[in-house]
Amino acid sequence: MAQPDDMFDDEDFPAYTMGRAAEITGASPHFLRRLDEAKLITPFRSAGGHRRYSRYQLRLAVRAREMVDRGIPLEAACRIIILEDQLEDALQLNQAYQGRRHANAA
Repeated sequence: MAQPDDMFDDEDFPAYTMGRAAEITGASPHFLRRLDEAKLITPFRSAGGHRRYSRYQLRLAVRAREMVDRGIPLEAACRIIILEDQLEDALQLNQAYQGRRHANAA
């Protein structure tokens, strides 16, 4: 069973409240809610229905805030981030596939 300290090392553990997430990212709670509406971030919900954010989600929020601060519309910023992350995942899968293919050829 995972210990509490282990969970905080997990990038996806929903450790941060809305207020703390806003403070860490430099974004307003309203902005964080808009990221949820734009489907960039879907915060976890506590038993009481309160939003909880992971470190990974906070990094996405910071990326979106930086783009919006540069004048990119929120919806476009969210789409760019989603596509960048999909591309990164595809590149990693391709690299792993290429590594297995070379290992099998040897």
